[in-house]
Amino acid sequence: MTEQTDVSHPTICPRCRSATIVAQAQSPVAGAWTVFGCATCRYVWRSTEPEEFRNPDKYPAEFRLKPEDLSHLRVIPTIPPLRSS
Repeated sequence: MTEQTDVSHPTICPRCRSATIVAQAQSPVAGAWTVFGCATCRYVWRSTEPEEFRNPDKYPAEFRLKPEDLSHLRVIPTIPPLRSS
């Protein structure tokens, strides 16, 4: 179990477990939802997501990332040039 128990006010990222969490947006209706984001791995989630996407202990192991491995991940391919007509 991690030190985080209240997933409505996260202190660590569910995906990479870093402590670089920022509240990015609030719902127009006060308290309905908050969007959080991780500055380390760029994972973004809403406070109303299922717990497996908000809670680091329940986040699927096959999708977890380690901050030290991020610089070694493949770069997403560039979009190829448009074909001429």
